[in-house]
Amino acid sequence: MEIRPTTDEDFEVFVETVHTAFGQFPETPVAEGGRWWSALEMDRGLLAVAPDGKPVGTAAAYSFELTLPGGTLVPASGVTAVGVLPSHRRRGVLSAMMRRQLADVRERGEFLSVLLASEARIYGRFGYGPATSTARLTVERHKAEWAAPRGEAADDGAGSVEVLRRDGCGEILEAVYDRYRRAQPGALSRPHRWWELGAGQPPVARKPRYVAVHRDADGTPDGYASYSIESGTLTVDETIAADDAAFTALARYALGHDLVTKVVFRHHPAEHPLRRQLDDPRAGEVGGLTDWLWVRLLDVPRALTARGWFADGELVLDVDDPFLGEHGRYLLTVRDGGAECVATDRRPDLSLDVRDLGSVYLGGTRPSTLVRAGHIRAHDPAAAARADALFASDVAPHCLHWF
Repeated sequence: MEIRPTTDEDFEVFVETVHTAFGQFPETPVAEGGRWWSALEMDRGLLAVAPDGKPVGTAAAYSFELTLPGGTLVPASGVTAVGVLPSHRRRGVLSAMMRRQLADVRERGEFLSVLLASEARIYGRFGYGPATSTARLTVERHKAEWAAPRGEAADDGAGSVEVLRRDGCGEILEAVYDRYRRAQPGALSRPHRWWELGAGQPPVARKPRYVAVHRDADGTPDGYASYSIESGTLTVDETIAADDAAFTALARYALGHDLVTKVVFRHHPAEHPLRRQLDDPRAGEVGGLTDWLWVRLLDVPRALTARGWFADGELVLDVDDPFLGEHGRYLLTVRDGGAECVATDRRPDLSLDVRDLGSVYLGGTRPSTLVRAGHIRAHDPAAAARADALFASDVAPHCLHWF
């Protein structure tokens, strides 16, 4: 079995192979460009080739930026299009591609990789841990009365909302999303090429959509909600907002739409205050809570010193990476928002798998939760609480980009 890199000449066979692996057909002829696969970076693709020369597996990666707690932007490999033909599964093909891909990521100087897991049981063994979650919020319109604020509330009346069609506001969407993702931990960049090609899901894809665009008091777009209406249900693909005031204005717009009985907000942060803003706290029903972005660290000291920190302290982390056969013990010292991370032989405070370090890295999972689950071992009774305080993010991580 050979694992080889792809070139532009491999585009057709790559697309055909990955679709075959998933039992699907390309959405459009390859010659006319693709949909989600039209933005593939063929210099980051891999093909697994059987001895008879037949391609039997695929793996690819996108070049993204990931926003870390504290607002640092770092390069991230966005793993995608991973598939093995049903006729060649359970023969080590997937493991071989994953090992080669991680080596390639390191060669590019990237210290972390991310993915969306089609099946939750697959990628933990390769060192990926679920780091963010997303949910669906469903609101019955007849229950959607707004509560009177009891404290100081953001002024949501200073801006305005304009309704546009998706095919006429691509530049606005791109600019607003880019502003948002730079301030949101866990968010990924959307390269211009994605918007240009319409690659991905709405509103990146050019499917018919209306877009409610929020403008601030100066007329600058600072938020949008892409939506469609079918059978009395208004479904919001995603709500992007620079602040709570813009989000509230867009939510009011959606919940006030005529001839709609139900509003569904997709990719809704589980801890968002929208439900609390409604007079009936049961009017918003959270469903479909699931993992979203998975994180894999490839250089622990670089990763831990790259993100921002919001409490001072020390931890000794004993990190095992069974897939790559690596192990390290590190002293993490945090002072005044920055960190140092160096190798040490001190007694560990926590022993953990690299997948669990990926889960806590963005602040979306408390280390103590994984201690209680039996995945992280705390050698000091106070270590879990100290780790919770250190790894917490000032803003809860959230990712809604699909790749």
